[in-house]
Amino acid sequence: MSQASFDASIPVLTEVLKAEPLGDEGAPPPPLAAAAQLEAEAIDGWTDAEWAVMEHRLSVRIMHQLQSRVDFVLEQRIKDSMAEVLSHALHDLTNEIRIGLHDTIEKIVSRAVTQELTHLQAQKK
Repeated sequence: MSQASFDASIPVLTEVLKAEPLGDEGAPPPPLAAAAQLEAEAIDGWTDAEWAVMEHRLSVRIMHQLQSRVDFVLEQRIKDSMAEVLSHALHDLTNEIRIGLHDTIEKIVSRAVTQELTHLQAQKK
């Protein structure tokens, strides 16, 4: 096995973690309950205009997500339906062509036999 060489200019993980700031004043980020409390305090003072903006943004985002999902589901259903319809149509078309081809071949063979018999009878006389 070859021994890996280490580049001293590349920091190790512990050096990177020690260098990362932990947030305001070096304190760890607030727990979930504290974050929820901060959010609640922030929105308590919202004006009607701020609520209207938030409602509009949420509506636009939800509509966009919903429309993309509806488009996907609709496209899948159309593909599935079209596949079934095309399969039936292809099956029906294949049967029609097969029947038509059999009839045509039967007529051609019948005509060829009739012509050959007529030719043989003409030679016999």
